[in-house]
Amino acid sequence: MRINKELIEDIIKEATSQSASLTEVFALNSRTLNIEVKSQEIENIDISESTGYAIRVIKNGRPGFSYSTEPERYKEVVKEAITTSELTSEDPCLDIASASDIPSVRIYDEDISSIDRNRATDLVMSIEQAALSHDKRIKKVRKAGGSFTESEIIILNSKGFEGSFKATSCTAHITLAAEDKGDAQMGWGYAGSRRLSDIDFKRVGREAAERAISLLGARRARTCKTYVLLDTSVAAEFLSVLSSSFSADNVQKGKSLLIDKMDKQVFSDRINIMDNALVDYLLGSRPFDAEGVSSQKNLLVEKGVLRMYLHNLYTARKGSTQSTANAVRGGIFTPPSVGISNLYIEASDERYSYSFDELIKQMNQGVVVTEAMGVHTANPVTGEFSFGITGLWVENGEIKHPIKEAAISGNMLDIFSKVVGVGNELRFYGKIGTPHLLIEGVDISG
Repeated sequence: MRINKELIEDIIKEATSQSASLTEVFALNSRTLNIEVKSQEIENIDISESTGYAIRVIKNGRPGFSYSTEPERYKEVVKEAITTSELTSEDPCLDIASASDIPSVRIYDEDISSIDRNRATDLVMSIEQAALSHDKRIKKVRKAGGSFTESEIIILNSKGFEGSFKATSCTAHITLAAEDKGDAQMGWGYAGSRRLSDIDFKRVGREAAERAISLLGARRARTCKTYVLLDTSVAAEFLSVLSSSFSADNVQKGKSLLIDKMDKQVFSDRINIMDNALVDYLLGSRPFDAEGVSSQKNLLVEKGVLRMYLHNLYTARKGSTQSTANAVRGGIFTPPSVGISNLYIEASDERYSYSFDELIKQMNQGVVVTEAMGVHTANPVTGEFSFGITGLWVENGEIKHPIKEAAISGNMLDIFSKVVGVGNELRFYGKIGTPHLLIEGVDISG
């Protein structure tokens, strides 16, 4: 049974009758088709459907929370939320969203919502076909997969907010190995969007093959301090580590690299960093956040200067400011926290935007980092990191050969402060997007 507006209205009435001062109901209905193939055979097909609702109440200034996947139990679930509130402490920063105008953003694609199993399977198989036919050195495909999701979010609260939206999403991915003369290298490909036509399934396979082949015959790198050109995927991993530092919740708890950095030059003046939920068809786009606050475009970093943190209603009230519409949830199972929508880097001026070939030509020597191992191990509080890399050695503005068994080390803020060139192609990996980033003076050890 799908959760609908009428049930949610009944839940709010029930909570009010049990003396809740404020009540919010968050409901989710979703359906996902997952397909995995190997050797042009279907390895797994899974269709999952989920529906459920979460209730937040504020009673006597105390928060209560409960959730369920059973609509018929809503009176019991309300009672559980009320009971929970009696066990918590009073908190003056608690609030729920007021009614407001909701912006428009395109996040629904009929081609995804209506896709059948046969067409979806053909698309996923085309990823593997494209990879295997690209080069005879592609010997093994570990897994090719795709997911196709349709979801609906509904939020109603006792302050008069009523909002809902339907969204779709699709992702495609592959992992494979290239082998030649006793050498083996891994490659992968990925694409994701809320619109099916944005995803070139064959390109995902070809890019994985090209990534693996480019690393065959890799040599050891030499130790030096030099230019590093981060591939878009690696730059996205770096930005992912940094993303938690923009959270006002982490700032308020002393767990951010950006504490006391407001309006200071923290990053290179050649980059802006945005969080924007209003870009059509990106995976993090939505008209309002997980509390019902209308989405907006947030300029976090302007020409390297930190301009704002990301807030939900709680951190905004605690910090005496306004929510930036960055409340997120892990489904129905948790209350809202602070998170990103679409976080991405762009050049602060066209003068700093270059094609990939132009960036390579700026390097007298250095490394194009195509893979970094263990980026998630970087310390999110201090920013310190050290991890292995593979990539392509550059001399005199030309790619010479692949490298292996190298490592880079440093500090995340230091890395982003040394950006001297920004690629002109922005690519998203999930909710994080980056162009290529050219960075000077990075320590590489062979």
